[in-house]
Amino acid sequence: MTRLHIFAGRAEPLGATFDGEGVNFAVFSEHARRVTLCLFSADGRTETHRLDLPERDGDVWHGYVPGLRPGQLYGLRADGPYAPAEGHRFNYHKLLLDPYAKRLTRHPIWHDALMGYTVGSADADLSFDRRDSARFMPRCVVEDPSFAWGADQPPRCDIADTIIYEAHVKGLTQLHPDVGHRGTFLGLASDPVLEHLQKLGVTALELLPAQAFLNDRFLVEKGLVNYWGYQTLGFFAPDPRYLSKGDIAEFQHMVARMHAAGIEVIMDVVYNHSCEGNELGPTLSFRGLDNRSYYRLQENPRHYVNDTGTGNTLNVNHPMVLRMVMDSLRYWVEVMHVDGFRFDLCASLGRRVRGGFDRSASFFDAIRQDPVLTGVKLIAEPWDIGPGGYQLGGFPPPFLEWNDKYRDGIRRFWRGDARQVPELADRMAGSARQFDHSGRPATSSVNFLTAHDGFTLMDVVSYNDKHNTANGEENRDGHPQNFSDNMGVEGASDDPAINDARARRRRNLLATLLLSQGTPMLLAGDELGNSQSGNNNAYCQDNETGWVQWNGADAAFLDFTRKLVAFRRAHPILRQKRFLHSRPRLTDGLPDLFWLRPDGKQMASGDWGNAELRVLCAELRMAAGTPEYAQREEALFLVFNNGDPLEVVLPDRPKGWCWRLHLDTSRPGLTPYVVDSDRVPVDGQSVLAFDLERERD
Repeated sequence: MTRLHIFAGRAEPLGATFDGEGVNFAVFSEHARRVTLCLFSADGRTETHRLDLPERDGDVWHGYVPGLRPGQLYGLRADGPYAPAEGHRFNYHKLLLDPYAKRLTRHPIWHDALMGYTVGSADADLSFDRRDSARFMPRCVVEDPSFAWGADQPPRCDIADTIIYEAHVKGLTQLHPDVGHRGTFLGLASDPVLEHLQKLGVTALELLPAQAFLNDRFLVEKGLVNYWGYQTLGFFAPDPRYLSKGDIAEFQHMVARMHAAGIEVIMDVVYNHSCEGNELGPTLSFRGLDNRSYYRLQENPRHYVNDTGTGNTLNVNHPMVLRMVMDSLRYWVEVMHVDGFRFDLCASLGRRVRGGFDRSASFFDAIRQDPVLTGVKLIAEPWDIGPGGYQLGGFPPPFLEWNDKYRDGIRRFWRGDARQVPELADRMAGSARQFDHSGRPATSSVNFLTAHDGFTLMDVVSYNDKHNTANGEENRDGHPQNFSDNMGVEGASDDPAINDARARRRRNLLATLLLSQGTPMLLAGDELGNSQSGNNNAYCQDNETGWVQWNGADAAFLDFTRKLVAFRRAHPILRQKRFLHSRPRLTDGLPDLFWLRPDGKQMASGDWGNAELRVLCAELRMAAGTPEYAQREEALFLVFNNGDPLEVVLPDRPKGWCWRLHLDTSRPGLTPYVVDSDRVPVDGQSVLAFDLERERD
């Protein structure tokens, strides 16, 4: 065995840092008595050295080992009190992952030795397990993350122009017939994927969790896996399953290719909890390094605060835990060149020490003052399951927020629920009730009809009920309320009339999304007619249920989606940041928004209260004070009809202009044409969009 020497090194940066001659290791632990660096052979099987980190600077333990190079496998052990009643769960027998590791070799192999306690004993988590967990643990890898970025430039798409496409790294590519390296970052970087995204017209690819994550034991024992990835194991490491050749440069290559295609990369990140679960979970990293610092604990510190529903909640109020989160975010921006983040259960990150949500919490303040992070897109999932956990509209700028009220309101309108016209009006005008405060723009609302969590768009119109039996929980999991409509038959149908009705409903839903103020988000596969056979919680379905189906794609709906996206991108009026409140404009004194009845008269209070009303007409203009409003005359007239066929009176048009019918979901192949009458027929179950065109001599 080669003799190695360890020297004092530095307390920063945290993690393993190669300097050309050796590697500096630094790790935080406030309550440990000793932290040990464990080195492994190249094949990972043999623990070759144990070196105690010789120096402690505050609560950072550190040491420098000359001669080590990138590729070196390592782990950590921490010695300290095992006193669950005091919040401490140190166990030196357990190999631990470095929270700052840039790469992991694989996933943990489930075995009772991963637990810090003796499984099956009375008051189990109070017991102490002495088995070495190393053989069941992945290894951390020393990395040099430098990459030849060349002329890479982030697209920096203005949020007003952004159209998000939410996708799973594996699910998007696994069944694509023309993609190599399927299911990996390299697959995402392939020409067929890039061409599809470019032709679709989306500007940002939002990836489900791609940081290293755990396959939950209860899933593995059922023959399933954690497909979605919301159980983070390492906040700096790409998940090994998405690396075709085990090289983190594959992620960087994917980002560079997306940027060259004009597409931003947004990461779905999970900083609200870790994969270690509650007191009966495994000891993999944070629990063994400093349980009391990394996690929020109850008044009885043996137990964890569980505002996330996963067993634990990270303690981002602790300065070193907050530092880890901030360091991770900056790493993904500065080193991996990502363009933004979607924060899972973001309400948990805004909780104070006593548990209440505060939009001025330390996490938000840290983000808002950071010169790196204020330059990227930040999206909050605005809820958790803790007290007062639903905070839609409560986040500070520059955060955007997933708007589930938009999803539910639009689905209910098109399903035919009563009294949904006012809800439709509110949602398509940017959800001002939630977001028009604190200087927030209308783009703060991320509008979506579908996301990874729930039905696909095809399933919204094909199923009344969830069908999650394959998840192994007797169909108890998943949302019970989906505001869906099977149009007469549960599931797939051979009836042409039903399929035609479903196709029109999908067109109506998608048209509403792309004609609304806010930031639209599409779910990967919806444009192809993808179905999950009624499974609305496919988190464990790493198979054809969860993967996007490319063969048999609905070519007509794909073409319709592309045209809708192009229409939105061609009309700044749909992308303006200012809320429309029927305020007079300086140029002509006209309001920027008219709510109209089919007969052309403005909606009155009695109209809004009509429970049987099924149609909404709106004339949109550029908002008062918008810089673009004086540059061109622009207006849109939109009709959303979920009732019977009717006739609609077109609004008065400016002199020298005429209305052009650009979209009619009852006629998806429509060629836009100028309307030569002030009245137009509107089919039942349809959306129409008119824009202005100059009259020709």
